[in-house]
This record gives sequence, C-alpha cells and structure tokens, in this order.
Amino acid sequence: MAASADVVLDALGDRTRRAILEKLAAGPIPVGVLADQLPVSRPAVSQHLRVLKGADLVVESVAGTRRLYRVNQSGLQVVRDYFDRFWETALDNFAIFAEGSKDEP
Repeated sequence: MAASADVVLDALGDRTRRAILEKLAAGPIPVGVLADQLPVSRPAVSQHLRVLKGADLVVESVAGTRRLYRVNQSGLQVVRDYFDRFWETALDNFAIFAEGSKDEP
C-alpha cells in the first residue's frame, strides 16, 4: 500500500532527506557511500533512509554484504498525483479566465 501524501511530504520536508533522494536519483547507492557524500554521520543517514523507506520513496536491496538503496518511482507517484491536482485546477481556472476575457472588448 502506498504511503499517503502527508507521509511523503513530511519525509520530503527535511533537507537531508531531499539530498539523499537527489543522490539516489543517479542510481542505487549503499549507505556508506551516501554518508561519505553528506555532512551527516552514517547512523544519521540510516535514520533518514528509514524515514524515506517508510514513505515508500526508497527501496532497499541486498547485494552481497551491502544494502543498496534506490528511488522508488511508484512512491514518487503519490507526490505527482498530489501536485497534479493543483496544476489541473490552475489550468482549468486559466481556461475559464481566458474564455471569459474573449468576450470583453
């Protein structure tokens, strides 16, 4: 079951978690490599990954003795759907405005 928009947006509300997600966009990365690329400790990266995983934004796989994390594209769909509602409303309102201004001299 996909996480709710509230859970996903809360997870993305943290700058470090957004940085982790951006780094994972390039492909699967182990925790140690992520920790080397960020100004936080390895345990902190693990905690952030736990939150992102709970929000269905990342998935974990095992490769030998390493745990690799990657972006969960289906988890991002919740965010897309959430913002698409606002975008569609804005476009609908613009269309109504544009149609209404045609009638004005």
